[in-house]
Formats: sequence, structure tokens, C-alpha cells
Amino acid sequence: MLFYKTAEEINLIKKSCQLVSQTHAMLSKFIKPGMSTLKLDSLAFDFIKDHHAQPAFLNYNGFPNSLCISVNDTIVHGIPSKYELHEGDIVSIDCGVIKDTFYGDSCYTFNLGANDNVVYDFVNIVKQSLYKGIEAAKEGKRVGDIGFAIQKFISENGFSIVKEMVGHGIGKKLHEEPDVPNYGKPKSGIKLKKGMVLAIEPIVNFGSRQCKLEDDGWTLKTKDGKWSAHFEHTIAIDGNEPEILSDFEIIEQQ
Repeated sequence: MLFYKTAEEINLIKKSCQLVSQTHAMLSKFIKPGMSTLKLDSLAFDFIKDHHAQPAFLNYNGFPNSLCISVNDTIVHGIPSKYELHEGDIVSIDCGVIKDTFYGDSCYTFNLGANDNVVYDFVNIVKQSLYKGIEAAKEGKRVGDIGFAIQKFISENGFSIVKEMVGHGIGKKLHEEPDVPNYGKPKSGIKLKKGMVLAIEPIVNFGSRQCKLEDDGWTLKTKDGKWSAHFEHTIAIDGNEPEILSDFEIIEQQ
């Protein structure tokens, strides 16, 4: 079932998404060599609770932590651990909150190897692909137009879409209909209508798109051991341009 949100509901989702972005911005000050991913998770938990919200991922279908922290060849759902970050790592942090009964969700990939042009270009292209998808997310278009825009841009740059993972609707549930794949055909899929709220999230591998699931049942890694990157915005469909409810600017100003 598709849930169309009122302007008031979209505003509440936006508040949740802004808290997610504020959490990322807070974490950005601590994402440096020597910091453990488990400590980052603890900082996020405290920050979210201090802002009168709940970490959305904690105990979601049994996930044990507040953040998914995926380093280097981990694609998604990395479980925070004692692993200490190193110079040159790329770190995808997926964060969600529940505030006033509505979910917010966003992911940002942090680059600890910014002096490496190959790494920088890869991460930047994945971020650009998110905005290509958002540009296609206009009322009257279809879900397939979003996926096609992302896939085309990524393919032109020689990287690989992870097809096993998709974006999604979001609201009073973390995952609602429709699925929003990062690949597709133009003019295919569900029509985009005013009031729809979507989490668009390109998940891209540097090498092969093939992946493998670790024994913990959560951690998804690249099969070839090469990097993966992940960016996500939550957006609302309205009569003009889509409204981006999460915010990367406050992260990048830190």
C-alpha cells in the first residue's frame, strides 16, 4: 500500500531527517584515524536520545546497533565494532531516527583518503548519482526514471550498481512501498505523485557488483574486495521540484 503524506506529515518527516543530518554532522568531527566504529555508534545513540528521539535501526529486525557503519569493501549493514579507522578508509554511515512517530533516514560516505584522487573521484561520483536520481523524481514521472538516471550516470563512469539493495518509501514505517531501485527503464514502474516520500540511495561498487553476505547475517561485502560507497537522501514529491528533507550541507560545513 502506498501512503501519501500531508504537508504536516512531510514536515514531521523533515524534522526527523534533519536530526539524522545533525547526527552525521556531529559524527564528522570524530571520524578520524584511531576512532572505533563502536565509539561512533555510542556517540550517535547519545546524541539522538538527547534530542528526544529514538535510533531507528537499533533492534530493527534484530540489528544490534544504532548505526550501520560500512568501511571500504563493506557495502551496507556494517555492524559497529572495535575496528579503529585508518587513514585512507572510506566510511559509509547510514543513520535513521524515529521522532514524533515519523522516521528519518540518510546515509553519507566519509572519505579519510581525500588525497587519493581515485578514491575522491569514486566517492564524489556516487554522490553525484544521488542528485541525478533526485532530478528525475518529479511528479508525473515514474520510479523507473529515478533508477535509470542513477544507473546511466554510474555506468558511464565505469562503476557498478548493487542491485540487491534498493531505496524505499518512508513515513511511519522505515520501509514502505514503493521500492526505489537504483536501476530501471524510463517510464516504467509506479507513477510519482504529490505526497509520496522516498528514500533514494545509490549503493555503488568500485569494481564488480557481486557481493557476499557475512556469517553475521547482516554485513554485505564486495566479492572482489574493492570499495563500495553509499549516499542517501529522503525526499518528498510535490508539484514542482522534489523537496530534499535531509541535508548534506550541515555535514560538509563541519
